[in-house]
Amino acid sequence: MTESCRDWPNKIPLALWGYRTTIRTPTGMTPYFLTYGMEAVQLVEVEYPSLRILMESEIPESEWARERFEQLTLLDERRLNSLSTVQMYQARLQRAFNKKVKSRNIKVGDLVLKSVRAPLPVDPRGKFKPNWAGPYLVKEIYSGGAVKLTDLDGEEFSSVTNLDQLKKYYP
Repeated sequence: MTESCRDWPNKIPLALWGYRTTIRTPTGMTPYFLTYGMEAVQLVEVEYPSLRILMESEIPESEWARERFEQLTLLDERRLNSLSTVQMYQARLQRAFNKKVKSRNIKVGDLVLKSVRAPLPVDPRGKFKPNWAGPYLVKEIYSGGAVKLTDLDGEEFSSVTNLDQLKKYYP
């Protein structure tokens, strides 16, 4: 939208207006509606009045105020509907995410391999360096997925490892 790198601050209000007046998938409503309780009047509707604008301009002020009051009393109900829509959307995302999660059936006493994340500064093997180190023995599993490992000689590591960095070793 910008012609030069210096005119982008002038475009921010237009971008924000577009964001605030676009229906969001999680809520099923616009952020403007959730904030103010009514749909925003688009800039085009000022120049070329829409049916909604024409209908509102035809009714008397007292009737408009009464309808607005009814809209505001129903606003809490619409916000609760929006909240339930968000919860259903999050549950749908969670189901989709959990389909891809691999369960790790690692328990105390299992042999595991640990992912090698931090490469040595200069490794002469280059791309042929191993991706996994071990095997190691699982000594203790903490809540949250932290694991205390020992090597096969029985020496304990000073730090814990995340379960995501381990895979079972089958000798």
